[in-house]
Amino acid sequence: MQIGVCSWSLRPNGPADLAQRVRACGLDAVQLALDPLRTGDWDERLTVAVLRDAGIDLRSGMMATRGEDYSTLDSIRRTGGLRPGEHWEENLAAAAEDAALARRLGINLVTFHAGFLPHGAGAERRTMIERLRRIADVLARHGVRVGLETGQETADTLVGVLREVDHPGVGVNFDPGNMILYGMGDPVDALRALAPWVRQVHVKDAVPAATPGRWGTEVRAGTGAVDWPAFFALLGERCPGVDLFIEREACMGTTADIIAAAELIRATPRAGRPASPGRAPGTRAG
Repeated sequence: MQIGVCSWSLRPNGPADLAQRVRACGLDAVQLALDPLRTGDWDERLTVAVLRDAGIDLRSGMMATRGEDYSTLDSIRRTGGLRPGEHWEENLAAAAEDAALARRLGINLVTFHAGFLPHGAGAERRTMIERLRRIADVLARHGVRVGLETGQETADTLVGVLREVDHPGVGVNFDPGNMILYGMGDPVDALRALAPWVRQVHVKDAVPAATPGRWGTEVRAGTGAVDWPAFFALLGERCPGVDLFIEREACMGTTADIIAAAELIRATPRAGRPASPGRAPGTRAG
């Protein structure tokens, strides 16, 4: 198991800045946003060399999809992930390029938001199932697995989709904060249902919306509604060894929040692993 940080949470202006920020957080592992390398905004060889020289382990990648609008829950429901038909071919082509890039980087897991997955049977669900299979096949040809972000549907809906997709390369990137932000259920219960498919975890926290149908509010890990002692205990029991990557989106670039999240992880015991010395287990950060 590695504890690291999502590269986009640090808002780096380039590879050297990313390496400096990761090290400033006291970490040595990263999940890397792949699209800046795919589009040429970042030089691939330079990125690899800088991270290697800084002793930073590149563990997984993240793929973005075109046209996503996160301004409201309704807008992201329409535009998220693989749902928009007008962007499907472009997203499929980008996935193929990201898969080849991941193989060159030595990454065997790429995560992304599939988009809201319909609960009931119907044409829209069949389309999403087929698109997920095609994306998974594209990545699998390069030896890369898929991790679907949680939160945009309930755990029960996602379990049903995973069973229907029935692809060995498709798993879950579990984000407990997203479950709360989208109002899709208790993160611990969701983890219990999805544990067989969990390939990676995003450490993120949130408080639920006061009004149903609105966004919840992301907060520093340890100050929100996630029951971290229960979450980590179950994670250690059901998903031992999965990597933990700290994600902070509401206050990106805030090194103090990343450090606080890392301290929370180290201080909270998991099954088969006691808490590290320092902050008492379950103590809220900052």
